[in-house]
Amino acid sequence: MRGSAHVHMQGIVKRHGAFTALHGIDLVIEPGEFFALLGPSGSGKTTTLRILAGLEDVNAGQVWIDGQDVTHAEPGARDVAMVFQSYALYPHMTVAENIGFPLKMIGTPASDVGRQVKDAAARVAIDHLLDRRPGQLSGGQQQRCALARAIVRQPRLFLLDEPLSNLDAKLRLETRAELRKLQRSLGVTAVYVTHDQEEAMTIADRMAIFMDGRIVQVGTPHEIFRRPATATVAAFIGTPPMNLLPATLQAGWVHVAGKSMPVIFPKGTAREVTLGIRPGDLRLADDGIAARVEFVEDFGDSSIVNLEVAGQRVKLRAGELPAVREGDDVHLTFEPTAAHLFDRADGRRI
Repeated sequence: MRGSAHVHMQGIVKRHGAFTALHGIDLVIEPGEFFALLGPSGSGKTTTLRILAGLEDVNAGQVWIDGQDVTHAEPGARDVAMVFQSYALYPHMTVAENIGFPLKMIGTPASDVGRQVKDAAARVAIDHLLDRRPGQLSGGQQQRCALARAIVRQPRLFLLDEPLSNLDAKLRLETRAELRKLQRSLGVTAVYVTHDQEEAMTIADRMAIFMDGRIVQVGTPHEIFRRPATATVAAFIGTPPMNLLPATLQAGWVHVAGKSMPVIFPKGTAREVTLGIRPGDLRLADDGIAARVEFVEDFGDSSIVNLEVAGQRVKLRAGELPAVREGDDVHLTFEPTAAHLFDRADGRRI
């Protein structure tokens, strides 16, 4: 590899007519990072990736790769490779021809193409499929072919747009681990777009959370899970995501669903808040917040108890199947340190 890229995007604005897709995106990605752009559909993450690739222009802002301003540079001048959700393979070409196409486009001598194609194919374990055409491959094999085509030119920046979304659940898990291993072995900077927060949490060194065309939080998966910056991020991260309930904070206590619960928070003026509790931090107890069991999901090694609290759905994660049944009245509690508090008005973490 020729080295990994340092990426800096500053003040990126993208409009489609009257609609603003990106509202001033600022982002720094360090060399060799596996960086995820995570957010729901329409949040701006794929638009950001396409701008980085040079496939879309910007209305404002700048893009630097390794200190070079590439804001208006053509895709071919950026030394990046992109893997699309659809794989974008040429059906009339063999696997070898598909992988070697980027080399052919830049005038690589034919004597070198075969060797580089075999090396790239071997890295993703499809060197035995070089004579086949895309129509003869499984979905997983097509995805590997697209990856090999991206790495064959040894780019400094590897861009992936939901590359696993067309695979079944088992293959997606396997390929996720292989993709991380491949990125590490290549030493390349990778930017990975996904709407699947579990995928981002397990594969990324750091990630940016996109909401409505803005980046609302950047950090490691652990940092974002432990300290979500807003109630919206809290509701998006985690499987299941955080429970959020309207409450009032006063003098080290939070009043929620008719019950007062202690929290670790400086005393101050009473204020309206949103109380966040991870499903794994809730416990069944003899006293606490009143709840009614709606149904229980049994996963064998764990379970999720779905409850109704003051008209809202709440989830509790348990290691073993608790002795409760549909319709039971129960009480919930949590450790004071487990409470996440967000301002009710703007949703920001307190």
